Amino acid sequence: MTASATYPFTAVVGMDDMRLGLLLNAISPSIGGVLVRGEKGTAKTTTVRALSALLPQVVTVPGCRFSCDPAAPDATCPDGPHTGGEGDARPARMVELPVGASEDRLVGALDIERALGEGVKAFEPGLLAAAHRGVLYVDEVNLLGDHLVDALLDAAATGASYVEREGVSVRHASRFLLVGTMNPEEGELRPQLLDRFGLTVEVAASRETDERVEVVRRRLAYDEDPAAFAAKWAAEEETLRERIAAARALLPSVRLGDGALRRIAAVCAGFEVDGMRADIVTARTATALAAWAGRTDVTTADVRQAALLSLPHRRRRNPFDAPGLDEDKLDEILNGFEDDEPEPEPDPEPEGPDDGGPEGGPEGGGPDGGGQPPQDATGPDGAPDVPQQRQEPESTGPEPASPESPDAPESAPARGEAPEAPAVAAADPFRTRKFDVPGLGEGADGRRSRARTAHGRTTGARRPRGALSKLHLAATVQAAAPHQRARGRSGAGLVVRRDDLREAVREGREGNLVLFVVDASGSMAARKRMSAVKGAVLSLLLDAYQRRDKIGMVTFRGSGADVALPPTSSVDAGAARLEKLPTGGRTPLAAGLLQAHEVLRVERLRDPSRRPLLVVVTDGRATGGPEPLARAARAARLLAGEGTASVVVDCEQGPVRLGLAAELGRELRGPVVTLDELRADSVSALVRTVRTAHTRKAA
Repeated sequence: MTASATYPFTAVVGMDDMRLGLLLNAISPSIGGVLVRGEKGTAKTTTVRALSALLPQVVTVPGCRFSCDPAAPDATCPDGPHTGGEGDARPARMVELPVGASEDRLVGALDIERALGEGVKAFEPGLLAAAHRGVLYVDEVNLLGDHLVDALLDAAATGASYVEREGVSVRHASRFLLVGTMNPEEGELRPQLLDRFGLTVEVAASRETDERVEVVRRRLAYDEDPAAFAAKWAAEEETLRERIAAARALLPSVRLGDGALRRIAAVCAGFEVDGMRADIVTARTATALAAWAGRTDVTTADVRQAALLSLPHRRRRNPFDAPGLDEDKLDEILNGFEDDEPEPEPDPEPEGPDDGGPEGGPEGGGPDGGGQPPQDATGPDGAPDVPQQRQEPESTGPEPASPESPDAPESAPARGEAPEAPAVAAADPFRTRKFDVPGLGEGADGRRSRARTAHGRTTGARRPRGALSKLHLAATVQAAAPHQRARGRSGAGLVVRRDDLREAVREGREGNLVLFVVDASGSMAARKRMSAVKGAVLSLLLDAYQRRDKIGMVTFRGSGADVALPPTSSVDAGAARLEKLPTGGRTPLAAGLLQAHEVLRVERLRDPSRRPLLVVVTDGRATGGPEPLARAARAARLLAGEGTASVVVDCEQGPVRLGLAAELGRELRGPVVTLDELRADSVSALVRTVRTAHTRKAA
């Protein structure tokens, strides 16, 4: 045992659903993998890495870089043809895919220079080749770029990876157990990738003191001496490894009767999941549960547990839907069938791997002795992170409203009290029209504004800037043409010098940051108005989820401004923050604009290539402090001077209109639209006028 011993799977405290999902996939890889959703510091990565030590060894063709099975070698293997014979046994691999990996790192790379100069295929395998017959693990899978997601989808669907570069193509087998972990607060997964995971589980850190103590105790013991800690759990690891092997051997003998199949079909139909993949995955999971329990018949309990693991992520119609499955409805569907299943023999508890499983003893005590309640283990950096409750900003109270103040309440509260109206519900979200930021950006891949990206249509060629990203074949041949006859050469290849290489310049789409600055003061507290504003923001959140944007919101009221929604791609977090948005008080417009300026400044440091669009929702009024309108104008000029694209949504109503929002729009150098145009599906179309305004200004 080395000092870098992996944290034992059996030493993980609690996390029953996660451990069960991973073990079921180890028994039946055809289930299709596991997606683990949960807050940071809940041992997601630690547990996944520990799984690889439990998987059976893999027998491969000697010298094959693609892990071909000598009993059934891949006829199209780039290292083939293979003649069979004896194989080499090695542990199953767990390959990690970094979020920032290049496409060539994932699928492999062809040496175009050798292909052109020597006329040979020179292929360097990628991570999909390394993961064949093993585990492909993606941490923060929800942050994976679209181009990598597309490659994963193709490999997961076909069991093979295809690499094509300028007419040269390579294919190799790539069948793997896909395991992903994610924090939902950082954004959701694309539906296409979400459906590729066979099972999904939710994890959260325990709030029980005794459970947390046990987590810390074990983690400290592991950090002090990893080898000794792993040796302490070696017997439990071997017991679990043998149980997985026994379940694998029993799996072909498990009978999935017509009664169980009808229950599975009824459950999937009852929850209105799309397609038939849910039925198939649920059937495979129920079969694996029976094998794990040592039975040859699938019971209703197996079907119920399988549905809880395989259906929650498939029933969501949009990101606003709450995760999870209605267990009362599930029981109602299952109880609608007659009890026609065979009486199962006594067996280990199928609901989780505790009985004789990872925790060692009958009560899950392990070598330390004593029973343990379920609890998440720590991640590789030590004790679990305790999510802190978000502190609501303290209100210092508004300044007393003067009688001539346009948003003074009928009865002004005492100094220090914040006049606050109850939060109103958002209007129903709607489908928005597409809008974009003017110009040509260079931001992260998305589906919003025009940008130079590594993926998209080719618009030209240039000399490589650093490593060659994508060869422009025609431009390279053209650059190499003058010296083809200038020197003697042999062989079938071209004479290509390093200076002849040209890379393709591509244009695609990027994701943007849409930042709302919303007036939540007393003059905006009308329920209908705030409901429409919230509905529009929620709609754009949904649109941002689909187009890979970030979105945020700053609100101002009383004596200052708050970041109600930090820039995020998580529609769940956005909906929760917007629901509690308070209104009332004075109108510190300058504070709202300056807070927006600070948010954009920080975001430029974090991601300088992501271009912002500012949407200011206000009636243009400003109160509180000396010269409030003049200070607001100066703040607007500050934003405009930095080139921030803006649009003002004018919320002023009534027979007498001051036109202050229009004045603000002129200072921001952006278009102004009315509140009525904000409703229904027009807000995104109005934001598109930013491009028109900037085009006219440039002309």
